[in-house]
Amino acid sequence: MKHYISIQDIDSLSEWVKDARNLKTNPLQSKGLGQGKTICLLFFNNSLRTRLSTQKAAMNLGLEVMVMNFGSEGWALEYEDGTVMDQGTSEHIKEAAQVVSQFCDIVAIRAFASLTDKEKDEAELVLNGFKKHTSIPVVNMESSIGHPLQALADAITLDEQNTKAKPKVVLSWAPHPKALPHAVANSFTEMMLKQNADFVITHPKGYELNPEITKDAKIEYDQFKALENADFVYVKNWSSYTDYGKVINQDKNWMMTKEKLGNAKFMHCLPVRRNVVVEDAVLDSNQSLVIEQANNRTYSAQIVLKKILENL
Repeated sequence: MKHYISIQDIDSLSEWVKDARNLKTNPLQSKGLGQGKTICLLFFNNSLRTRLSTQKAAMNLGLEVMVMNFGSEGWALEYEDGTVMDQGTSEHIKEAAQVVSQFCDIVAIRAFASLTDKEKDEAELVLNGFKKHTSIPVVNMESSIGHPLQALADAITLDEQNTKAKPKVVLSWAPHPKALPHAVANSFTEMMLKQNADFVITHPKGYELNPEITKDAKIEYDQFKALENADFVYVKNWSSYTDYGKVINQDKNWMMTKEKLGNAKFMHCLPVRRNVVVEDAVLDSNQSLVIEQANNRTYSAQIVLKKILENL
């Protein structure tokens, strides 16, 4: 494996999860693998867990780490070919990617969706621009349409917590005051479709995700029905896909409560808005897995970087 762009780059999810859990028991077991090598983390958007966990994972493997907040520290980049650059952009992706390749051995990139232009967002201009013009491996730290490091951490968490041969896992939409991207929901769905699970997506009508991603998933518009006998409930907001980037429903009744959750374990990628997306009683209970999910972000990043380093 050269690049880690989506959850589809995983050849065997069960094996990756097993390897990640092994790394978790002794995080420094492959400390020498990255010796003499450097990873560059480029952030076009804000981060807490992704930045710290990826940096920690790299350090566990002996990598040197360079971090750049590209949105505030780098030149505004141009991505289109043949553009006359007489407006706001100062540097083309062609030069930027090649320069980054000279300074490091792996580049990891975080660049969110604009939620204004579906075609451009799905083209993944930043991520694919670096992939096209760089000569080194590229890791997706969340892009316009996917968050595969989070989804892999979620798979690790499910594997650790699950006690059934075929658990019921529900991905539930929740209200949020802002329009949010589809990346986490997309990658979680792709990951769950690789699992032996009864997987259900529930959301109000109008919040259907990309049908190419959810075509093999069960969709239930009645949240209460979807949550019946659930073992794990993953809650996340996303904006409309068909009416792209729009907030078409802020129904507060979709907030996750202790009553709705029942005996299920609660999951969320964080950050989360308390008493909007989920009530305090859920987050502060022993049914909440959000802190362990965050912890597993280190080991999802570490297994990805380990596999890339083994192929350099």
